Amino acid sequence: MTSFGPQIIAALVVGLALGLIAKYTGSTADEPNGLGRFLSIIGSSYVSLLRTAVIPLIFFAVVASIANLSKVTNAARLAWQTLLWFGITALVSVTIGMILGVVFQPGANTGQSAPADYEGKTGDWLGFLTGLIPSNFLGLGASTSVTDGAATTSVSFNVLQILVVAIAVGVAALKVGKAAEPFLSFSASALAIIQKVLWWIIRVAPIGTVGLIGNAVATYGWDTIGALGKFTIAIYVGLALVLFAFYPILVRSHGLSIKQYFSGVWPAVQLGFVSRSSIGTLPLTQRVTERNLGVPSGYASFAVPLGATTKMDGCASIYPAIASVFVAQFFNIDLSFTDYLLIAIVSVLGSAATAGTTGAVVMLTLTLSTLGLPLAGVGLLMAVDPIIDMGRTALNVAGQALVPTIVAKREGILDLSMYNAARNGNPFAEDTFADDNSNAEPVATK
Repeated sequence: MTSFGPQIIAALVVGLALGLIAKYTGSTADEPNGLGRFLSIIGSSYVSLLRTAVIPLIFFAVVASIANLSKVTNAARLAWQTLLWFGITALVSVTIGMILGVVFQPGANTGQSAPADYEGKTGDWLGFLTGLIPSNFLGLGASTSVTDGAATTSVSFNVLQILVVAIAVGVAALKVGKAAEPFLSFSASALAIIQKVLWWIIRVAPIGTVGLIGNAVATYGWDTIGALGKFTIAIYVGLALVLFAFYPILVRSHGLSIKQYFSGVWPAVQLGFVSRSSIGTLPLTQRVTERNLGVPSGYASFAVPLGATTKMDGCASIYPAIASVFVAQFFNIDLSFTDYLLIAIVSVLGSAATAGTTGAVVMLTLTLSTLGLPLAGVGLLMAVDPIIDMGRTALNVAGQALVPTIVAKREGILDLSMYNAARNGNPFAEDTFADDNSNAEPVATK
C-alpha cells in the first residue's frame, strides 16, 4: 500500500517524458503518431474501465445506504440531522471551491478552444430539472452515427437519473419490509463485489496515469503541464481551507476541543490519504468515530457507512467546483451565475453518486454533463487525479467522522468523557472507555 504513492509519481514522470517525445516527434490531436496513439489508447482504456462500473456502483451504493436506516434507533430524527449537516458542509465546501477557481484561474490563458463536438451550450434550470426524470430504468441512452458508410452505436448514461432511480428503489425496499430483505442482501453483496473490482482497477492506476498524462502533454503541450500544476495547487489549497479552517470552526462552535477532534480522527485521515478509498478506510473511520470521538456505536454504524458513500467534501464539493471552472477556462467557455448555482446544487444533491471509490470521476462527469461542458475535461484531469485523490480522500474521511460527532453532540448522546480522553500517543482511547461505549445506542431526543 505504501508503495502506491511512489508508483504514481514515477508514472507521472514517465508519462510526461513519453508525452513530450510524442509531441516533438510530430504527434498532434488530429494526426497522432504511433507513440501518441499508444498513449491515447492506454489513457482512454483506463477511463473506460472506470466508467464501466459507474452504473452498478451508484445504484447499489445508494440502495445499501438507504437500507441502513432500518438499523437505527430514533432513525428519522438522527437521519434527518445527519443528512442536513452533510448538505451544510457540502454547500460551504463547494462555495470555497468555486471561489478558489475564480481566484486561481487554473485553466485560463491556455489558448485552447472547445472540442469540435462541443455544442456550445451551458447549464440551465429547466435542463437540470428535466434531467432528474428517468427516461428508462437506469437512465441509459444510445446514439448511432455513420462514418464512411460504417454505423457506430454508443451508449451513454445520465448519473442524475440513476441516482433518482436508486433512491426510489431504496425507499421502496424499506417500505416493503421483510419481503425486501433478500433484495437488500443481494444489493449489499453486489456492492461488495463491485468495490472489489474497482479496487483492482484503482491498483493499475499507475499504468492509466502514464497514458493520460502522456496523451494530455502530446495533445496540448506545455500549456497543459502549467495548467494542471495550477489546478493541483488550487485543489490542495481548498482541501486545506476546509480541513484546517472550516472544520475547526464547526468543532469549536459546538463546544468541542479542536485538538481532541484532530488527534482522534487522524489515524483514519492518514489511512485515507494512503489508500485513496473512503470505503477501504471505512472500518477504521467508524472505529475512531466510536472509540476516540465518543459517538454511540448504534448511531455510528449508520452515519459513518452512509458518509462513506454520500459525504465527500473533497471528491464531491471542492474537486468538482474547481474542476468545472478549470474545464470552462481551459476551453475558453464563459460560465454564468446560473452555472455556478448549478455547480453548488449538483454537488450537494449528487454527492450520493460518489460511492467512496471513484467518486471524483463520477461527480466530475455529473457536473460537466449538467453544465453542458466538454466531457473531454474528464480525461484531461484524470492525468493528475491520483495525486489529487490522496488529499481529497483524507478530507472525505475527516468529514465522515465530523458530522456524526456534531450530530451526536447536538442530540445529547455524545460521550464527552471519551471525546476528551487523553490519547497518550495511542491511536485509540483507553479500552475502558471503549468498553463503556461498545453497546451504546442512541437515546430518544427531545
